[in-house]
Amino acid sequence: MTPPVAATATVAGVDGCRAGWIAVIRRPGAALDAAVFAHLADLVDSLDAQAVIAVDMPIGLPERVGHGGRGPERLVREKLGARQSSVFSIPSRAAVFAEADAFTTVDAWHAAHRRASVVARATSEPPRAISIQAFGIFPKIRELDALLRARPGLCERVIESHPEAAFWRLNGERAMQTPKKVKGSVNPEGMEERKALLEACGIDRAFLDAAPPRGAGADDYLDAAAMMLIAARHSAGEALPFPDPPGRDGWGLPIAIWT
Repeated sequence: MTPPVAATATVAGVDGCRAGWIAVIRRPGAALDAAVFAHLADLVDSLDAQAVIAVDMPIGLPERVGHGGRGPERLVREKLGARQSSVFSIPSRAAVFAEADAFTTVDAWHAAHRRASVVARATSEPPRAISIQAFGIFPKIRELDALLRARPGLCERVIESHPEAAFWRLNGERAMQTPKKVKGSVNPEGMEERKALLEACGIDRAFLDAAPPRGAGADDYLDAAAMMLIAARHSAGEALPFPDPPGRDGWGLPIAIWT
């Protein structure tokens, strides 16, 4: 099991949630804090200029993708056993940006998914459509991508991670045994397994048992806490990227999942 990393810098773990983005923030000498931000830029601007932020959202969008997504997805899936289905395959930049308008009906949303899948098939080898789950996070991928392209310096301290890959690393490179959710509902056994691990990694149990901020789910809350620990590892020079070294997309954004 991974020992706690000493708190020497501000770090934040971030996960997308119903109301925007939930962040678990650790500042030197202060208690952990959790808050929901409507926009990712608001979170970044609320922290000091050296804060390291690990976010559960893809960074770096290639023009074409191969089997299993961009590359990092395939590499971390190999580590996760039964939890590997939580790692979505992310398609090309063109597919992610193919349908950027807001949708007012479910039918319009599904039609947009079908059109974006046409683009995804044309920019992947072998041709692959987009999963409904991946399509659902495209607006947040675009928000993060726009922020990093507008502020290139952020790429040095805003990194991509993934909750199940984070739990794998924190658990001595052993995947979690139980899912966080079953048929769309929170699974108490899976949540307890993750709380026990996070507590062993130095997070106070009272913090883990607290209600998440309004607009975030209980699973989002724990995922953000795990992301925070990966941000701490990165700040200390102890995080590992998949692949190593990270790739780069056409905008120079890194393509790697850090653990």
